[in-house]
Amino acid sequence: MKVSLDLLRSFLAVHRSGSITAAAELLGLAQPTVTAQIRALEEAVGRPLFDRVPRGVLPTPAGDELARRVADPLDRLDAVLADDTATPYPRTVFLGGPAEFLAELALPAVAGLVAEGLELRVSAGLPEQLLDDVAAGRLDLVVSSVRPRRRGLAVEPLYDEEFALVAAPAWGERLPDPVTPQALRDVPLVAYAEEAPILRRWWRTVFDTRLTRTPNLVVADLRAVLAAVVAGAGASVLPTYLCRSELASGALRPLSSPAVPPLNTLFLAARPAVAGRREVQAVRRALLAAAAGW
Repeated sequence: MKVSLDLLRSFLAVHRSGSITAAAELLGLAQPTVTAQIRALEEAVGRPLFDRVPRGVLPTPAGDELARRVADPLDRLDAVLADDTATPYPRTVFLGGPAEFLAELALPAVAGLVAEGLELRVSAGLPEQLLDDVAAGRLDLVVSSVRPRRRGLAVEPLYDEEFALVAAPAWGERLPDPVTPQALRDVPLVAYAEEAPILRRWWRTVFDTRLTRTPNLVVADLRAVLAAVVAGAGASVLPTYLCRSELASGALRPLSSPAVPPLNTLFLAARPAVAGRREVQAVRRALLAAAAGW
């Protein structure tokens, strides 16, 4: 069986993205071209590689087996071909993640690489959209606040976020120690979403009860939550990396000190096709090294 590298690359792009349209965009090809390439490959191997479904394609067992066999060799070959030794960072890196984490921790960690000549494009967003973008090739590397469970992504733990229930000192002086859900009934709650997922998780894991209230103030992101709480709007639960200086200065007060505070693991996710590139590896190593000291 003689099969060209172009057919295998198109096959792998479709397998990873789950869509012929997305694969065509990633490869810079017309959709009919990719469709024809998949048909040619299926004729060459003598069996269907994908089942067509309303929102894309699903690999058959034969498709999964072929992807398993060709993915690593193709990724290694592409990394070699892309490796330009004349420049330290041959290609632009597209990085995505939560806005607060990028601003507070990730960008300072990679600033030195930019000073050395790395070109970096950074996008903030919610986990599902970010994972869609990395799977489709619009991003190279993503920091995800939920564990990615999509096939075709290289995933590793990056950092454990620790959370604290905080408020301005004026609120803290009115509350008992330790604080209880009943004591918080008259304290306004601040959240970044109507669902208040971080607050609800604290109530469930620390107070062992459900949060039945809706937040009094809903703002765009966690940095806005921090600003509102420092200004005295009420209480909220924030990652400690975001409010570390405010806690140290006394601008915020922790309202509870559980023996085991809630944690949330952040993950790094990348497409194997680009994970081995020198510039992507440089960003990955910088983030992992910085995370060890956060």
